[in-house]
Amino acid sequence: MDCKEARPLLDANADHELPAPDARRVQQHIESCDACRRESEGLRALSSALRAAPYHRAPQSLRERIVAGLPGTDEAVDTAKAPAPAPSADAPPRERARRGWLDRLLDGWRSAPRGGMGGMGGPVAAGGFGRIFAPGWAAALLVVLGAVAAGVALNGLRSADGGPFADELVESHVRAQVSGRDIDVISTDRHTVKPWFNGRLDYAPPVEALAASGFALEGGRLDYLAHQRVAVLVYRYQKHVIDVYVFPQTASVGADGALPAALGRDGYSIAHWDAEGMTWWAISDAAPDALSGLEAALKTRLQSGSARTETGS
Repeated sequence: MDCKEARPLLDANADHELPAPDARRVQQHIESCDACRRESEGLRALSSALRAAPYHRAPQSLRERIVAGLPGTDEAVDTAKAPAPAPSADAPPRERARRGWLDRLLDGWRSAPRGGMGGMGGPVAAGGFGRIFAPGWAAALLVVLGAVAAGVALNGLRSADGGPFADELVESHVRAQVSGRDIDVISTDRHTVKPWFNGRLDYAPPVEALAASGFALEGGRLDYLAHQRVAVLVYRYQKHVIDVYVFPQTASVGADGALPAALGRDGYSIAHWDAEGMTWWAISDAAPDALSGLEAALKTRLQSGSARTETGS
């Protein structure tokens, strides 16, 4: 994929809207192209800024004026007089932004000059906003705005149960499974898998064989999350693949302390923990108990390895 093909897809890729094969191709191009990587990072930053935008409520009188212009809306006017509850002061910024998008739109319309916006020509300048908000137009506009509001709310609920990093984690896991490139180095020997990462990362991920605990090491691969390369250890539990993403605790990847230690996403179980100076994220279609068992087995092996190192045995 070249820049000409990738550029139109960057916005959808930043919003996690591409099918897994296309997302993988775009991400591969971004890794090799500085210009597209900068543009992708800018789009992600803009998306985050919009979600964290401050909340402003439009005057209730404006709502009543708009609703009053609709045909047969006596009941709607009475309903509109009861203001919607404002989000609490301690509500997350994303929630405040999501609930206030319509009020910000209406507030902007109220402050706009009646002769048009910034001197723009065409129907708006000629007839003013009053013509656009004639009864027929207003009804159609409210239907469209309602559909947009539903989409925004659903997207907000989707992000609220795990955050953008959880979305990216699921996409990475699915991409690997459907692409057939789920393992770069195939081996059950930790002494083969661990050295493979040398020179490919700026850190050395711990690698443990856990077959005795029911989690067979199958190999590892490189992946790309939150704008940086990370190590992925691939384990198998019964018939389930478990991808374990490993990176230093100081890294910015997945640095969201508000997330629970275990969560679900699109039918996948996800868990994360810290151990031996590393942050570990595990994802699988197995039950959450499987990830808990892997975490316990891994921590036991890491602790026993540290003890052996300290005693020199």
